[in-house]
Amino acid sequence: MEIALACLAIALGAIALAVSLTTRSRVAGHGEGEAALPEDVHGLRREVAALRREAADALKHLAVVRYDAFGDMGGHLSWSLALLDDGGHGVVVTSIHGRSEARTYAKSIASWKCEQQLSPEEVEAIGHARP
Repeated sequence: MEIALACLAIALGAIALAVSLTTRSRVAGHGEGEAALPEDVHGLRREVAALRREAADALKHLAVVRYDAFGDMGGHLSWSLALLDDGGHGVVVTSIHGRSEARTYAKSIASWKCEQQLSPEEVEAIGHARP
């Protein structure tokens, strides 16, 4: 009985190997490696690479820091928002809320740095946005 089961297992393994090799040769064509892939796969790889390059420029890293700009006001109505791409290029927007007015500022960010003086909250927002 054990010999029959062993022969059956070997026969099934041989069939599975033959099916696997047949399927692989149909998918890969006659060559090996990259050149053996169908043209549509090469096209998809080029499209994915282009999308990755475009996504690097997207403002996808963001963070908001809310705070009280003045000691006599509560509610964290002031905020700093950092919007940056993969290279650290983008903008930090800050809105300072007082009792009678609100002021909004925007500062350009290049390579995670700013030419203008940043507030501690703006630095914190950029730090939180950094991957």
